[in-house]
Amino acid sequence: MSTYVQIFGQKVLVTSSDPSNPTVGQMWYNSTSKVLKFLGTTTSSAWASGGNMATARYSLGGAGTQTAAIAFNGQVPGPGANTTATEEYDGTSWTAGGSMATAREQLGGTGTQTSALAFGGTPSPTATEEYDGTSWTAGGNLGTGRTALAGAGTQTSALAFGGFPPTPSTGATEEYDGTSWTSGGTMATARVQLAGAGTQTSGLAAGGNLNPGNSAATEEYDGTSWTSGGTMATARIQLAGAGLQTSALVFGGNIPPNVQSATEAYNGTSWTNETSMSTARTLLAGAKAGTQSSTAAFGGIPSGAATEEFTGAGAPVTKTVTAT
Repeated sequence: MSTYVQIFGQKVLVTSSDPSNPTVGQMWYNSTSKVLKFLGTTTSSAWASGGNMATARYSLGGAGTQTAAIAFNGQVPGPGANTTATEEYDGTSWTAGGSMATAREQLGGTGTQTSALAFGGTPSPTATEEYDGTSWTAGGNLGTGRTALAGAGTQTSALAFGGFPPTPSTGATEEYDGTSWTSGGTMATARVQLAGAGTQTSGLAAGGNLNPGNSAATEEYDGTSWTSGGTMATARIQLAGAGLQTSALVFGGNIPPNVQSATEAYNGTSWTNETSMSTARTLLAGAKAGTQSSTAAFGGIPSGAATEEFTGAGAPVTKTVTAT
């Protein structure tokens, strides 16, 4: 039996501001901007420019989502000094956050804008810091100091994996409980400058530097051990990642000497190519808590202040109705 909505459709809502949680297909009239809008879906994936960071940097840490991201630490172009600066993104622009205690680069990061975690890096390879949305405080030290590593999970349930030393790279994994780090399973492929995504009990490692050579290998973590996943289309180093183990996104990176713009999506079994970034870049960071269909990329070389926002095919998007 047909419902009223199926027969007559939905009424057009008149509101002074866009609804906070519309459903796909819903239409409304914004009486403030005097435009008719509806929530549709995208037909293809795309990267779009976002606001620039105040401090250009590379080899930085990143966390959060597309509309609530956080960037921290990193190396500032020019004199080569590391920064303690933190910036927060609201989906439009960046503002200053609390400074970190330790200036460093090539660190791991994960979590959200109001509950982020930073660990490892140069010159403080064991240091961990926790962010509460306002300030950073010291956390438990990594058991094995390392740099150029990757991370996943939350502030109180995190993973750290890969990096160096030991030379030339390690497959060692550590798990964080909000207080201290303990040893986890070792990756089959030791590597540095790789991408991480997922959670502590469902993590993902992709790409990286084999010292020598670039890796296309993917490994999946179940909270105890790593197993092989699908191979990436493009082997590369110094890339960034976001999302979950069964719904991840990796982007940017380097196949020396060529900086990359390639973007790939993972479904838990295999990788597929997505729309490439507008600007190729390496040693960048991503909004790690973002999803496969909605995340952000920021920093890196050569676009140290630039931000790009990714929207996947089929993602909800607000559209304005115009006369033709």
